[in-house]
Amino acid sequence: MEPRAAKARLFASAGQITLAATGLGALALIAVGAQALWHAEPARPGSVAVASLGPSLDLDRRQSAGSEGPRIWLSSLSSTGESPFAAPDYALDPVLPRRAAVTPAAPVAPAREAAPVAAPQVAVATPPEVPAPAPQAEPVPQIATREGPPRVTPPRRPTVAAPEVATAPDAPADPLALAALHAPTRSLLPRPRPALAAPAAEEPAPEQSPSLLAAIGEATGLIRSRTPQPRPEAVTRLASLDLGRAAPQASAPVATPAALEIPALTRGARSASCDADLTRAIPRRSRGAGDGSAVVGRLTNAGGRDRDNAVIAEVLAGNVPDFLRDLVPVTFSGDGMTITICVMPDYLAVGSNRDFVRVPLGLPAAMQVAERFDMVLPTTRMVDAIYQQANVRLSPAPMDPTSAMSSTNYFLRHNATVQGQMRQSGARLGQLVSGHKKDLVLTNRLQSNPGRVAIYGWHQRNGRAIQPLSTVHGAQYADYSHGIRLVSRRAYVNGRAVDLRDLLSDSRMAGLVSSEGTISNRQLLALAD
Repeated sequence: MEPRAAKARLFASAGQITLAATGLGALALIAVGAQALWHAEPARPGSVAVASLGPSLDLDRRQSAGSEGPRIWLSSLSSTGESPFAAPDYALDPVLPRRAAVTPAAPVAPAREAAPVAAPQVAVATPPEVPAPAPQAEPVPQIATREGPPRVTPPRRPTVAAPEVATAPDAPADPLALAALHAPTRSLLPRPRPALAAPAAEEPAPEQSPSLLAAIGEATGLIRSRTPQPRPEAVTRLASLDLGRAAPQASAPVATPAALEIPALTRGARSASCDADLTRAIPRRSRGAGDGSAVVGRLTNAGGRDRDNAVIAEVLAGNVPDFLRDLVPVTFSGDGMTITICVMPDYLAVGSNRDFVRVPLGLPAAMQVAERFDMVLPTTRMVDAIYQQANVRLSPAPMDPTSAMSSTNYFLRHNATVQGQMRQSGARLGQLVSGHKKDLVLTNRLQSNPGRVAIYGWHQRNGRAIQPLSTVHGAQYADYSHGIRLVSRRAYVNGRAVDLRDLLSDSRMAGLVSSEGTISNRQLLALAD
């Protein structure tokens, strides 16, 4: 066993010696290669020579090169061509950090002499510490570069000759001249300017100077709008006014239509009354006509247009209570005039004096009845005056606001509630009654809201209306709270009979009976075009 162990140890020692010899051989080859590279020829332009790190080799190299240090060729730092992102005449200037202290290649006075080397035998030269504020104190390695163009700064922008503007030294600069200085010489996206025929402008007077906007318009060629639009009618009328002419004298007579020339009210004049012939267009009620509760009761399953058609068929046949045929006067005063209108004492109803039901209607059906009876709907001001001058003022009696508000059953229930209020107040048929319904009214809003119905009223005891003027609902809509109060077409101004439709179209007198002034909707006034 001992000889075998000895042999194994011998083989292991031999292997270690072999590895050591191999390593030493590799180191020898590396040393020989480095020696050959160091004594090779200087690098050509475009290549980079590696400087020695050992001081001994550096001294030998200096002796062989005539005391001249090694050069590092950095041809890659010089521009080899024009960059697509730089100006044509722009050149790069290489700038490198300074590391080691060597003798400059050219006889150029150094900024500061390098410190002498105390021990040239040291393997690695340690650069001296340089204070931060003085970067010139750092030792500079010798860098040899190809001769190229000197340091070049970016090219200057070409200057544009600005137009000469004669201004005083202390005077402010002309805005047009300043704009011309900063204006581009040409457009980045040139387009042909459309040819515009500039209107001939009158030259300003010698004592006047053209405005800044006019000068800019002449400079840019924009004399008129490229997208002309018609001037609004209101602006056109305003521009056509001659503001320089004198205002008309207050004493000048004003021409008035012949149909509405109203004489002054005299002391002995008889007050206007609502004659019985104002309702002659309403047919007489026949003996066989049904009571209101029976007629409306048959319409419990009907609604909308079908129910309106059934109701107006009864009304136009004369099935209307007799007390509604005696109209009641309502007066307005102002501007030296007294206007009297004649209105139904209560809302339109079907049946007899003993049994009648107030019937709400959509706007088309209400207009059809008004036209056949030579009547019109009231304005909001008329509704207010009716409540103020009413003999009986009932309080509003709202019902549950459900989807059944427009049903016939709601009509019947609310009518019974109003009848109970009438009995409690001691009212008599034929007296002017108000406060228990909303009114369908005339208004100019329906011109801008076609297909709608206008409602207003339902006054409280304090005189304020629960329902302001509204055009929310469609023309066919009607619920239990609506009522149709008809006004005769014949009205009286200072005791003289006039057509109420003409009065509502007259700008001098319409304001007394309408809060909107004149009512211009001919369809609501039932006028033939």
